[in-house]
Amino acid sequence: MTELAGLQPKHFLWEVKDRIATVRLNRPDRKNPLSFDSYAELRDTFRALVYATDVDVVIFASNGGNFCSGGDVHDIIGPLVGMDMKGLLAFTRMTGDLVKAMIGCGKPIIAAVEGVCVGAGAIVAMASDLRLATPEAKCAFLFTRVGLAGCDMGACAMLPRIIGQGRAAELLYTGRVMEAHEGAAWGFWNALHAPEVLETEALKLARRLAAGPVFAHGITKTQLNQEWNMGLEQAIEAEAQAQAICMQTQDFARAYHAFVAKEKPVFEGN
Repeated sequence: MTELAGLQPKHFLWEVKDRIATVRLNRPDRKNPLSFDSYAELRDTFRALVYATDVDVVIFASNGGNFCSGGDVHDIIGPLVGMDMKGLLAFTRMTGDLVKAMIGCGKPIIAAVEGVCVGAGAIVAMASDLRLATPEAKCAFLFTRVGLAGCDMGACAMLPRIIGQGRAAELLYTGRVMEAHEGAAWGFWNALHAPEVLETEALKLARRLAAGPVFAHGITKTQLNQEWNMGLEQAIEAEAQAQAICMQTQDFARAYHAFVAKEKPVFEGN
């Protein structure tokens, strides 16, 4: 087990307060593109979160009015043009590993999206558990616009499950911008908030999750992702086992005793 509050990443901003970690890409002058280094460091950080004892919730926030403009044209796309197949596959596997690390980190992730959220930035939002945005947020899976397929970093598996097959197909084929009101109506965005209150609302939601039974939240995240590949009978059995595990926690007992005493339960995450 480890503590991550003192983490000092080189390629993004990181802050931990009240057991809530906030991540921001830190190139606001270029709308926060990703680089080879930031991909790798983010992947490693989310992998480390599995073992973190001082973080219960993560907010992936915007910076300078934008979330992420995708892979950096000069730092990533340019070098990719000259790579051989082995190098290209190593890169695409690394980007996919970021999504896997986010899914497997055991902590709820809240994306707080302002401004530009395109390419790999849209994938990061998609891979988060909960997504908040401003009414002006522009989200686009624009891979076809740079001559690539729409099937990037799990998009063809995950996006249809969030917004439906037909809507996902349109966005992935055309690369067009999904306007915020569309994303909210389709269930991509959980809520829209004005820019001046977006992070306040994200923090409010994060605090609500952090004050809950965080061990059980980790189980919920695991089941939400693992049950994609289960039949109904398998899913029901998996949930029976998962719930039996949660029933052994002190938080379950705390909730019972609080209910009997007509008090609000105070969860401690164990």
